[in-house]
Amino acid sequence: MTEQTLAAPIDDPSERQRGFSRYQALLIALLAFTQFTIILDFIIMSPLGAILMPALDITAGQFGVAVSAYAFSAGISGVLAAGFADRFDRKRLLLFFYVGFTLGTLLCAIAPNYHVLLLGRIVTGLFGGVIGSVVLAIVTDLFALHLRGRVMGFIQTAFAASQVLGIPAGLFLANHWSWHVCFIAIVVVSIAAIAIIAFAMEPVDAHLKRKQDKNPFHHLISTVGQPRYTLAFFVTTLLATGGYMLMPFSSAFTVHNLGIDITHLPTIYLVSGLFSIVTGPLVGRASDAFGKYPTFVFGSVVSVIMVLIYTHLGHVTLVTAILVNVLMFVGIFSRMIPSQALMSAIPDPDQRGSFSAVSASLQQLSGGLGSVLAAGIITEGADGSLIHFDRIGYVVVASAIVSLVAMYFVQRAVAERTGKRVV
Repeated sequence: MTEQTLAAPIDDPSERQRGFSRYQALLIALLAFTQFTIILDFIIMSPLGAILMPALDITAGQFGVAVSAYAFSAGISGVLAAGFADRFDRKRLLLFFYVGFTLGTLLCAIAPNYHVLLLGRIVTGLFGGVIGSVVLAIVTDLFALHLRGRVMGFIQTAFAASQVLGIPAGLFLANHWSWHVCFIAIVVVSIAAIAIIAFAMEPVDAHLKRKQDKNPFHHLISTVGQPRYTLAFFVTTLLATGGYMLMPFSSAFTVHNLGIDITHLPTIYLVSGLFSIVTGPLVGRASDAFGKYPTFVFGSVVSVIMVLIYTHLGHVTLVTAILVNVLMFVGIFSRMIPSQALMSAIPDPDQRGSFSAVSASLQQLSGGLGSVLAAGIITEGADGSLIHFDRIGYVVVASAIVSLVAMYFVQRAVAERTGKRVV
């Protein structure tokens, strides 16, 4: 099946593809399943924080380093991979990095101490950090712009599914057996995903027919040096800041600051995830129907309000904690999905892989810096509570406001490039 049969042209509204073919539906499910394992591997560190810190006898600062190690190594690998990202079949590229990611997760699973776990997070980041950019390049290659909101919406349900299925299951395994078992489970699921990619996915190589720079370094430089990509890279950097600052410490904050018993953490993630599974596709449809930037504005407003509320909470009931988390994830999804769909329309076809790799690299590096910054802002009280957590909220809100303004100019650039009001 070729690129032409997968992505209907968007120049003629009468020829616009309305739904997905059977293979497209299979491909979306496959990419979402792949993202499920990648996202789960990263976010499982957050709820495991309350278990890992006492189990390995480490501080909140050391735990922040373990989380950011993934981000920094992913950022480095993104830059290294950018020069080669458009020179191979994207299916083979996805398989290569996915196998490396699985091996890194296996190292985390058998880690006997903090230092080996840290090494495992670095290896996992080196490979796993590039996979998201490969997935984005595949979506951009195979789906027309007017469908990408829905595609991104379905793929991002992997984030919600990792909460509904992965995090509660991971916490159950950690509480009843060991935190090592959580990573073992991810390895098993990842092996299944590798098999599906190898046998069910068709090559994605239409971009190889286009003229390309033979020198990988020159290809990287031409992508980074492209003036119209600069604003997109800047927005990507800002968007990563918030999640990496709040997420690593959310479980510790929920337990020690909100007064929620650790045994109720799976319930919070389960309910929030269930709502997110519904929200993702709806946000995707809304971004295609009403515009990607208006949807992004809505998500930004909700995110700002809920972050300010969340970071200033004291002891609350379980119902309140769940409600706040649900609304906060609605805001996050309403920013994440339309922003990715908009960004996908920016690069030229022969630079989609390198553009996505550089974007992923910036996202991971800025996220790693955000995690380290957050660890430097907060301190632990004698009772384990996190002090100055509200200051992290102010930084997140400031980055959200700036990204809202910057994204306005991104959507204008996309509209001018496409010659249509598709954004």
